[in-house]
Amino acid sequence: MILSMHIHNIALIEDLTLDFGAGLHVVTGETGAGKSIVVDAVNLVLGGRADRELIRTGTDKAWVEAVFDAADTPEVAQLMANQEIDFDGTVSLYREITRTGRNLCRVCGMVMPLSFLKETADLLMDVHGQHEGQFLMNPACHLKFLDASGDESHQQLLKQVEIACEAFLANHRQYARLVKENEQKTFRMETLKKSLEELNKAKLKPGEEEQLTKEKERFRHAEKVMNAVQTAYGALAAGEDAEAVLSRVKEAALALESLNALGEPFASLAQRCHSAYYELEEVSYELGDLAQGGEFDPRRAEMVETRLDLIRRLERKYGEDIPQVLANQEKMQEEYDAYASMDEQVAQMGAEHKRLLAAYRGLARQLTASREALARTFEQKMMAELADLGMAHTVFKVDFAPRPEGKQKMPQLTGDDTVSFKISPNPGEPMKPLAKIASGGELSRLMLAIKSLEAEKGGIGTMVFDEIDTGISGKMAQVVAEKMVKIARNRQVMCVTHLPQIAAMADHQLLVEKMVEGERTNTRVRLLSHEERISEVARMLGGASGSEQSALDHAAHLLDVAKKLQLGN
Repeated sequence: MILSMHIHNIALIEDLTLDFGAGLHVVTGETGAGKSIVVDAVNLVLGGRADRELIRTGTDKAWVEAVFDAADTPEVAQLMANQEIDFDGTVSLYREITRTGRNLCRVCGMVMPLSFLKETADLLMDVHGQHEGQFLMNPACHLKFLDASGDESHQQLLKQVEIACEAFLANHRQYARLVKENEQKTFRMETLKKSLEELNKAKLKPGEEEQLTKEKERFRHAEKVMNAVQTAYGALAAGEDAEAVLSRVKEAALALESLNALGEPFASLAQRCHSAYYELEEVSYELGDLAQGGEFDPRRAEMVETRLDLIRRLERKYGEDIPQVLANQEKMQEEYDAYASMDEQVAQMGAEHKRLLAAYRGLARQLTASREALARTFEQKMMAELADLGMAHTVFKVDFAPRPEGKQKMPQLTGDDTVSFKISPNPGEPMKPLAKIASGGELSRLMLAIKSLEAEKGGIGTMVFDEIDTGISGKMAQVVAEKMVKIARNRQVMCVTHLPQIAAMADHQLLVEKMVEGERTNTRVRLLSHEERISEVARMLGGASGSEQSALDHAAHLLDVAKKLQLGN
């Protein structure tokens, strides 16, 4: 339950600390005093919408902090443990908003995201606002109300259906995409096949382009080189119009060699001529090889040019250079192989698709059976609660929408059922949807009946009712007040009300007052004593001028009756 709440700079509240105890707390006050501000502060600290209009005029930020006793709430303990937050049985929630839009949340003093604060708050307090009864007018919300009344096994089944549905939907998205790709694969495979054939035939190699480019550069000067080689070769060894140089050198060597007997320098010169002859002879052999074709083969030059043209054409189609072309070739091969095995993939995923759908349908049927049994119990309990609230002749029914013959819905996280609440407020009247026949007062009592069932079931320790008594007056106000007392026996209850009958039933009555201090208006909230409660309940009773004492006497009587009821007398 909530132990205390500190409100700072929220609307007309400058600074306010409220302490709470067990039982029923009632918040009352004149219209416009600021009762809704207290509820706005509660909603803010529980993770509700952060409206900057809530920040007090003249200030830049506002905050609310609430402290809860959660010692008997194991779900909260587990949540704190998951976040490694020290937990001693109490939980503090802090929410700060600023005019700049900054939003700060703390749980037990630790800065946490808003989502975690809200997740924690959902386990600690349930707020029923003035307009929440309108959810009963929306059949789409009725399934949630029904499921909330189910026991632990029903909640587990809900979770199992949700998990099974999520698994099926994940598979369904993948399966649908795979089937579509499989239908379109023929054209893509043909394209890939042609590209792969072209690349496989080319047999590109890393570094090949650079090597061929260098070879081409040499071929660019081939004619100049060839002319020089042939001229040199002809001069040394193969001249037709002039005597070859080699022959002349050899002739010179032999002539000098004939003078060896005469001594130097003839023998030395003869030896040098022989050496020159052998060197020139070697040069002539190499020039002869070059002149006969060798490195300067025109056919090789043409092959190099053709190969480079192919490489550059493939690079324009498949990548910036050979490494990238080869990488893309590998990817295309993998894609082609994947398409080639896609029929098998489709078959495997199709089998899994059927298995997951069957698993979901089986659980969904169990959930439907559980809901149908739960609906009968829920109907009986609701009619009992409504009888307590002055609607004894009302027939309440949970109606299951029929399913189209031979056609099943797409799996839903909540199962295959669509339900709506119907009532017949008066004997002999046909069952009709709530939205068509329920009045404001009936909606308030229907919602109160549902909340009463929730309180009996257990769960959240604190329930907040913001003017749930809308549309209720007279004798029915007393009935609703007694129902509030019944709920408060098992839960801490906070109720904002304008009905004196409910105010009289409170264990703790808080008065909201608006006061002008200097040039500022402030809203204050204070706990009333017994005497002050008599005055406040008398004010709520109203009455003509001159009947003040009668109102006070009536108020005192209401408080006395309430005390006896609370004591079980």
